[in-house]
Amino acid sequence: MLKFLATTIKWTLKALGLLLLILVVSIAAFSVYCGSISIDNPADTSVNCTQKVCEGVLPTGEKVRRMGDNWLTKNKYGLWEMRVNGSAKERGYAFGQLCDSLLYHQEKVFMNQIDELVPNRDYQKFLKYMIRFFNKDLPDFVWEENQEEIFAMSKACSPEFDYVGSPYERQLNFHAAHDLGHAMQDYMLVGCTSFATWGGESENNELIVGRNFDFYVGDAFAENKMVAFFNPDSGVPFAMVTWPGMTGVCSGMNMAGVTVTINAAKSSMPTSAACPISLLARHILQYAHNIDEARALAKAKTFVSESILIGSAADGCAEIIEKGVDTTGYYSVDKKQGWIVCANHYQSEVFKEDEGNKENIANSDSPFRQKRAQELIHRYAPLNPQKAAQILRDKCGLGDSVIGLGNEKALNQLLGHHSVVFAPERRMMWVSTAPWQEGAFVAYDLTKVFTNDSTSASLPVLVDSLTIAADSVFIKSIEFQNYLQFRERKKTLLKTDCTDAEIADFVALNPRYYLAYDLAGDAYMQKRDTVAAKAFWKKALQFDIPKKAEEERINWKLSHY
Repeated sequence: MLKFLATTIKWTLKALGLLLLILVVSIAAFSVYCGSISIDNPADTSVNCTQKVCEGVLPTGEKVRRMGDNWLTKNKYGLWEMRVNGSAKERGYAFGQLCDSLLYHQEKVFMNQIDELVPNRDYQKFLKYMIRFFNKDLPDFVWEENQEEIFAMSKACSPEFDYVGSPYERQLNFHAAHDLGHAMQDYMLVGCTSFATWGGESENNELIVGRNFDFYVGDAFAENKMVAFFNPDSGVPFAMVTWPGMTGVCSGMNMAGVTVTINAAKSSMPTSAACPISLLARHILQYAHNIDEARALAKAKTFVSESILIGSAADGCAEIIEKGVDTTGYYSVDKKQGWIVCANHYQSEVFKEDEGNKENIANSDSPFRQKRAQELIHRYAPLNPQKAAQILRDKCGLGDSVIGLGNEKALNQLLGHHSVVFAPERRMMWVSTAPWQEGAFVAYDLTKVFTNDSTSASLPVLVDSLTIAADSVFIKSIEFQNYLQFRERKKTLLKTDCTDAEIADFVALNPRYYLAYDLAGDAYMQKRDTVAAKAFWKKALQFDIPKKAEEERINWKLSHY
């Protein structure tokens, strides 16, 4: 019997050893294979441009960089403004050359963020291989025009990051990385809200579109916000709010009076390459003249689930195109209603019984923001751009309840990349400036931007007389100053041994926000004071918690410690 057991154990160990060897060899082979994968360049990589970047000063004192009839400047409110013209390669090359230092900064910030989120170098290497494998077919889902534009832009990228991939590979993957962030919306990367009013709900029956783009990957990522004006040789001239290197569209309006804004929906993690949603939105913005054309252009297969709010001057209203990974729905309202709101869940009949969407509605903050937007639309109607900006700045919960600054149930979570208001029939747009939505909303008249030539006389392009003033009362308030301290203290609270007084001071900085008490409980648990920790966690449950998962997480701590 003992001999039998010994023999069994011997062969079992050998079998396990063989399986382990097979696993190691398989992983090694997969790593070698992924390491050899590269994204093919566009079919035509020639960039025949002999123009050089030159620098000058505008009559208003701002510096300007020019390359032929393309230019880049930074306005007095801190927004970068850029206009590029011509073919895909000409636009992309001008984008890159004008923004070379900004491209480097943005890529450096992105890589630093990866280092912070994934500090283990071996795991970073594994992720790099996985992304290469996942995105190996990405060009198959990206229009040749966009590939050429991104490739030409990537010529200005620094070789410092070539260990990740070629400049073109990196920039193309960065457009897909935006989708992965949307798929991770439960990790606080996304929580956008948009709306439109028209008819009796707007002053002079004018179509008004407002949106908060709450895509957050660190403060440094949003330092160089850009308003880019594209005058392509095919399609419709358009403007978009973006960042250096991003040629896809998150928020934009074209000269046909079509607006495009994207909002994440509940989505499973992507399992194969598809068209990045921002490039689909860009395709719509560049080629659509109305809602019907936007629908026709929106049929491309996408990475993740997304809602696309389309405003149209030609139609005098707005509609939501709801993109699932395999299904597309359309949500419109009776035109007499005069308003529509888009948060982060689907509303069309196509997704009415979708389990993921029902779970999202039941467990996320999306329905609260949708209802709050409806409340404010009805309160402030008829809307104009100033009232739309006021809605986008709102920091309260339903019924004006105080829910703490930074709460995801609020329309304004004080973390968004940008806010924008569109008046499509006038081809006017207003773009927010720092801090978040609280700074001035700078006005742009697209008719003037694209009608004027690109000489110094046509700059600056902003319409100063139509600027929506900053919310200086809130910016100067003790409440806001405390919130800024709260954000900074939150980063280090659990990295140091805090005294009782320091924890109390931290909570006092944002006393109506559940997270202040939740983190205070964690700080006491770190001090091994279970009684105090549970008292703070119980207190946290008395406040507005945006997601069901957060409430369950706090309850789990109460039952397990």
